[in-house]
Amino acid sequence: MSQTFVKKHPYHIVDQSPWPLLTSIGTLCSTFGGVMYFHSYPNGGFIAALGVSTILFSLYAWCRDIVREGTYQGQHTAAVQNGLRIGMILFIISEVMFFVSFFWAFFHSSLSPTIEIGAVWPPQGIETLNAWDVPFLNTVILLMSGATVTWSHHAMIHGNRTQSILGLIFTIILAVTFTGLQVMEYREASFSIADGIYGSTFYMATGFHGFHVIVGTCMLSVCLVREYLYHFTTTHHFGFEASAWYWHFVDVVWLFLFTTIYWWGGN
Repeated sequence: MSQTFVKKHPYHIVDQSPWPLLTSIGTLCSTFGGVMYFHSYPNGGFIAALGVSTILFSLYAWCRDIVREGTYQGQHTAAVQNGLRIGMILFIISEVMFFVSFFWAFFHSSLSPTIEIGAVWPPQGIETLNAWDVPFLNTVILLMSGATVTWSHHAMIHGNRTQSILGLIFTIILAVTFTGLQVMEYREASFSIADGIYGSTFYMATGFHGFHVIVGTCMLSVCLVREYLYHFTTTHHFGFEASAWYWHFVDVVWLFLFTTIYWWGGN
């Protein structure tokens, strides 16, 4: 006598997957390899590169499986999407705390500069960047990208696929332009990350923000491909929604960076 198993809940119980374990191994290798490389141990660079490659491959395969579950298998029900939204919100909160540490270090050093740096801020010998040059241009670019990704999101909600694709294309172009200008700014800066507390806090804060811009650009590029392949609908597009949230977070962090580090901290 055959039995019929009926799913009595809307939640998605994930299948067994090798990617969490493989990602952990890649993280371990990249950390150990990086430490070995910086201390001139043999094969340190190879181990670090192997770890990073493992992480990138695991992320690709993991995200591929998630796309299959949500797009082709229909396992991302409303309850599952709600859980994913909560997870993304918690992730962004953790990212906020990550940047708070850099702002904390900056304000701790700038509001009460020690005698070792001349009791002044910026420290003596540091030629700061003009906030109204490339940084202001990058601010305008990021604000425009926030507007274009919002345009794309609203077009997707209303079923206008063409405008959604155009909005994503414009957002990615602006993001790449921002990264290029940031690289140019670093090349022309008169100080480095080794130039005391100012160089350390400046490059750690702006550098990690630049890394987040690159990650956000990759996320939006994937969304562009998925939108082109008809993966998203007017009511089922959390992958794009999460990417848009992340991009708005990047925009807000840059506004704080521009106001505090470039404008206030550079005067």
